[in-house]
Amino acid sequence: MKAILVRQFGGPEVLKLEEVPTPKPAAGQVLARIHAAGVNPYDTSMRAGTYAVKPPLPYTPGSDAAGVIEAIGDGVRKVKPGDRVYTAKTVTGAYAEYALALEEQVHFLPEKITFGQGAGVWVPYGTAYHALYHSAEAHASETVLVHGASGGVGSAAVQMARAMGLTVLGTAGTPKGIDLVKREGAHQVFDHSKVGYQEEILKATGGRGVDVILEMLANVNLSADLKLLATNGRVIIIGNRGEITINPRDLMLRRASARGFTLWAVTAAEEADIHAGLFAGLDNGTLRPVVSKELPLAEAARAHKEILEPGAAGKIVLVP
Repeated sequence: MKAILVRQFGGPEVLKLEEVPTPKPAAGQVLARIHAAGVNPYDTSMRAGTYAVKPPLPYTPGSDAAGVIEAIGDGVRKVKPGDRVYTAKTVTGAYAEYALALEEQVHFLPEKITFGQGAGVWVPYGTAYHALYHSAEAHASETVLVHGASGGVGSAAVQMARAMGLTVLGTAGTPKGIDLVKREGAHQVFDHSKVGYQEEILKATGGRGVDVILEMLANVNLSADLKLLATNGRVIIIGNRGEITINPRDLMLRRASARGFTLWAVTAAEEADIHAGLFAGLDNGTLRPVVSKELPLAEAARAHKEILEPGAAGKIVLVP
């Protein structure tokens, strides 16, 4: 089979398409024929060797994919060959024609969801669910601000928060992104490339501030975020690429909090809750992954460059 291999940490150019043996599932494992693999920002940090988790070399990137079960190992009861699934982590990596996964790492994909959309489920929608339900403990009466709302996690959070009954404010940096965020359900959208957009957000809340902020780029926005919070507000820090100086008094005045976040720390109970919620939302049409671009597997390096460019508008997926 063809797979992307990383033999040394470095820039996008280290992503190489190679021929490797097709794996066979051991007990408790499944082999999935990958129809689409999702590209996530953390994939680029892992490839560069700067992520908190450093996989042993060589490795095939990717945790998110969608496809069909090809074969199952002994003891597997949850799925059978022919079932449509999405993956939430894999054993051998998702950027490939086939991937091994543990039985508990594959989840049913509703018929109405395409494979391209399915490749954008676990990290974006799992992150949004875990952030809103478990970390922020958001309620329908509250207001949420989703920074970078046109990206994979952002658009997932907008759809989910709207379905939960929150008042949803979003930011994006291009006309295309702003249109996408409006289309996916935000009540108001603000251009974060404009000077003073924070004042517009505060004005939109009548000066009260927002209850929850989902922050995708804390090293740029966190200091200003704290001034946008309502009393007892909380910032959930989902993404960050550097250091920033904040004034803790902004938190003290509002009895507010800034909470660190990582999807990889979920407990088994939280993960079961996430997948139950995601399947229900995908099945009833509440959750609709937005795919902006499908690229051939051989263009993984291009995907790694483009996912970090400003002006995200949906999910980039690789098609083997």
